[in-house]
Amino acid sequence: MAAVLGQFMEFHSVHGTNVRLDPSRTRATRIESFANGVCFSKEPLSPGEIFLVEIEEKELGWCGHLRIGLTARDPRTLDSVPEYSLPDLVEMGDSWVFAITRNHNKVTEDEAEQAERAEQPIAQEEANNKPKTFFTDTHLYIESIGIPRDKLVGRSRPGRFSHILDDLYKTNALPPTARRSRIGVVYVPRGQGYADMHIIINGEDMGASAKRIPTERPLFAVVDVFAATKCVHIIQVEYGFASLQTLCRKTIQKHIIHRMALDWLELPELLKHYCKYE
Repeated sequence: MAAVLGQFMEFHSVHGTNVRLDPSRTRATRIESFANGVCFSKEPLSPGEIFLVEIEEKELGWCGHLRIGLTARDPRTLDSVPEYSLPDLVEMGDSWVFAITRNHNKVTEDEAEQAERAEQPIAQEEANNKPKTFFTDTHLYIESIGIPRDKLVGRSRPGRFSHILDDLYKTNALPPTARRSRIGVVYVPRGQGYADMHIIINGEDMGASAKRIPTERPLFAVVDVFAATKCVHIIQVEYGFASLQTLCRKTIQKHIIHRMALDWLELPELLKHYCKYE
């Protein structure tokens, strides 16, 4: 993962006609209608590198929600950006897009894969079943890929019922299409020249939603700001070891009932703010 440590995620300058990007190119807003909201990552993704967005604004009155996936088509080579990622972009070929619904969209494994998993060595099963520790719990593991959990789950805005919302986030019960929900796409190598695409919703791996994707060409993230999803912004994920600041914050959060309880602690105001909103 060393190659992606310093990469700052942005949206590509090529996007749907109804999309407006902020000056940082990290926030995409669909300004009218319900379509023409297709966006791409500025740079291709590396294996195991997640492109993570948070739903910032919703728009009532439309059916359908965010769509996300990968494409092997360089956005600069498109004559025009398709109106829809599904089916338009996918029907062009070399694109794999997943529609997010109110349900978790967990992809079930086929019988062959279940049998393969059942034949794993007992030692491997025991290793997988070992209790999580403070440090191992800081990453979401998919095969050999580790993604820092720190940014994968959004936080409710502070308010009267923040303690209730925090409990929902802890159990991943927040609906995938809700505001503050965080959704990401990542691809995991599966042998020479192929990979599986995984969708991560609020810190939970949905399974391989597309399999044996060819990796000889660069893969760009696709985010379709569609229908009821009005605005999304990119969440920057930092790879490598968690900083001391992050570990301290996580330790404090583990020992309080909810974020509003931070106000009762004798801590510097800046530290309280950091613990509440991240």
